[in-house]
Amino acid sequence: MKKRQIFLLVAFLFFAASLTGGCANRYGLNPNTPVTITMWHNYGGQMKDAITSMVDDFNSSVGAEKGIIVNVTYVGSQSTIHDKLVAAANGDPGAPELPDITTCYPKTALILKDKGRVVNLNDWFSKKELSGYIPSFLEEGTFADGGLYVFPTAKSSEVLFLNQTEFDRFSSATGVSADSLSTFEGLASTAEAYYNWTDGLTPDIPNDGKAFFSIDSLYNFAQVGCAQLGESFVSEENGLATDSDAFQKVWNIYFDCAVKGYAAVMNPKDYGSSLMKTGGVVCSIGSTAGTAFYGNTVTYSDGTTESVTVATLPYPVFDGGTPVVMQRGGGMCVTKSDETHEYAASIFLKWFTQAQNNLRFVSSTGYLPVSTEAYGDGMEQLIEDNRDTAIGNMLATATDMSADYEYYIPPVFDGVDALESSFNAALIAEAGNAHRIYVSLLPSEGTDNAFLQASSGRLENFMK
Repeated sequence: MKKRQIFLLVAFLFFAASLTGGCANRYGLNPNTPVTITMWHNYGGQMKDAITSMVDDFNSSVGAEKGIIVNVTYVGSQSTIHDKLVAAANGDPGAPELPDITTCYPKTALILKDKGRVVNLNDWFSKKELSGYIPSFLEEGTFADGGLYVFPTAKSSEVLFLNQTEFDRFSSATGVSADSLSTFEGLASTAEAYYNWTDGLTPDIPNDGKAFFSIDSLYNFAQVGCAQLGESFVSEENGLATDSDAFQKVWNIYFDCAVKGYAAVMNPKDYGSSLMKTGGVVCSIGSTAGTAFYGNTVTYSDGTTESVTVATLPYPVFDGGTPVVMQRGGGMCVTKSDETHEYAASIFLKWFTQAQNNLRFVSSTGYLPVSTEAYGDGMEQLIEDNRDTAIGNMLATATDMSADYEYYIPPVFDGVDALESSFNAALIAEAGNAHRIYVSLLPSEGTDNAFLQASSGRLENFMK
């Protein structure tokens, strides 16, 4: 009788606790004694405000219900987070403790994985749950052992940003259509036409035409260009395939235009958005996540300003190539700790990437949602609500591209960062030096001879 009474009492207590929400689950979460998980991120500006607001909403809703508090910290740029994460993983003196969640690129996650400090998220997401995400977005964060170490939370791609106001003036005078910008060959020929047109506006000053376009990441341009043409540009085994036929075409498009002044030769740390905002170029290939940085005003070197319309066009494709575009943007990693913290982190990731929450985040940031559900009615409504904004225009273009293009997933391996840096620096140096020689030879040699002399042997030198 006494045993039965004890059993009934225990059963009642569990039942009562379940009604009040005070019961700890199998992973130790309890709303009466919430667990705090730390989170680092690199989202600046209005993106910082967006992530802070969303964390606040999580803490007051699902977090309060389940017993989770997310303590979010803006650390700085992704390179800053990379350095801090590596230092923490190495146990360097003075390094901070690893956060429970952090924004992270695969190249950083690979280092953490090799040190046994990052969680395989396949352990916390069911196959059914994972089936609701864009497959290529999951693939980027999946490493050779089949583990998912970088969870997609908000991705980006690349598009062509166009100063429509300036282009319309040029088009009206020359008849060149924006349709020509759908291919890289068309982009190059349009850039030549624009240089000649602007040169002709000041007939008393020869060879003062203006650059038409810029490319934020030449390394991405090379990877995607070769992929469009059916070849691989980078691999762990062979490094960079600079001797391929595909790369020859990629080289010719950028190098020829850069030498002749049709394309901007930028410092690797600069962005095309800055050039467009000062009238330095008419269009720029860049990340969708940078949409807000292009603005709607151009301030020229003489101090005058002009309101402009910035359009978003699909990423160009090489003639005869397959529509392929870069998949960019990091995701979030969960670091190894204990079941309670890891489970709590997975709850936050699932909440953050639910369609309605993910769409809310991308609506003000320029990132792309990560679930298949988000690309349905929710995205259509988001585009409709933002029809007259830069974000809305970009989302409409990116959504169309997601149906027509293949996403390129860049390979990740030890040393890939060094390959990227050396490639960008070498190509910019070759193009910049050749351009200076070309300009110095123009008055005496003319366009063709000046280009031949300035560019001779450059590709062979670059390939060494």
